[in-house]
Amino acid sequence: MHHLPKAELHLHIEGTLEPELAFALAERNGVRLPYADTEELRAAYRFEDLQSFLDLYYALMAVLRTERDFEELADAYLARAATQGVRHAEIFFDPQAHTARGVPIGTVVEGLGRALERSEERHGISTQLIMCFLRDQSAESAMETLESAKPYLHRISAVGLDSAEAGHPPVKFREVYEAAGALGLRKVAHAGEEGPAAYIRESLDVLGVERIDHGLRCMEDPELVERLVAERVPLTLCPLSNVRLRAIDTLERHPLREMMAAGLLCTVNSDDPAYFGGYVADTFHAVHEALGLDREQLRTLARNSFEAAFLDHDEERRARYLAEVEAYVFD
Repeated sequence: MHHLPKAELHLHIEGTLEPELAFALAERNGVRLPYADTEELRAAYRFEDLQSFLDLYYALMAVLRTERDFEELADAYLARAATQGVRHAEIFFDPQAHTARGVPIGTVVEGLGRALERSEERHGISTQLIMCFLRDQSAESAMETLESAKPYLHRISAVGLDSAEAGHPPVKFREVYEAAGALGLRKVAHAGEEGPAAYIRESLDVLGVERIDHGLRCMEDPELVERLVAERVPLTLCPLSNVRLRAIDTLERHPLREMMAAGLLCTVNSDDPAYFGGYVADTFHAVHEALGLDREQLRTLARNSFEAAFLDHDEERRARYLAEVEAYVFD
């Protein structure tokens, strides 16, 4: 199962910062972390909700300062992902979280870009980069971020929307999404994780997104489910994240099985794996064990990941990846 070919479509690169790398970068950059060692830091990865996670998530970003830091962060994720069967990765990053600390967007994008441009040769993984806007920041800040990214759009495929969802409806970002679309960028958005199902509908109708990140709460709205099925809108689900952030009590109660049975185009992803206890193949194994998904259901999730990927410019590649899924023989 670890080597089942798959695409990862919901992965925050900052969320792959393992404690060991965090301490190494802190030492190199002269940053003092408020933890004695990696074990004490890892013990802090117990969260009450999304906000408690975000507090630690943003605090640890202080160790990321240079292009080399971002390059090493991305390369470490890609090396790990290669051992988990990942063949294609569409990677989120949060520029506002770095520019607010005085790290220029160019430092972030060029550092990540160096790792991504050699990823296929080094790790056998094709990649794309998705720039996310922080929804708990202002719409003006999002627009400024888009403007500052213009010199680097050759490295960026899409825009996304993440961070604290409650109280920050998608409509707040209508103008920046229109501007991103005019620049030729694809569009995705986190919706229906801690926010209501209505945020999913609004992301589709107001922002014009092509994929919904999370989308868990669509199950509260049968008409929305029918629409998502009819329009084949992909959902990038993150089951381990949902449990760690208390959106779901236990993995056994996750609605993934019901969502698949309803005909939704579900994918399974790791979100912020350094914090949530597993990378994408670990997540596949966890849902297999907790929900009793059989091998063909796991194959469907892998197939869905490539069908949902932004590979429209390279249908030959998509077909090749799908053929690998069909040919895979489970252990």
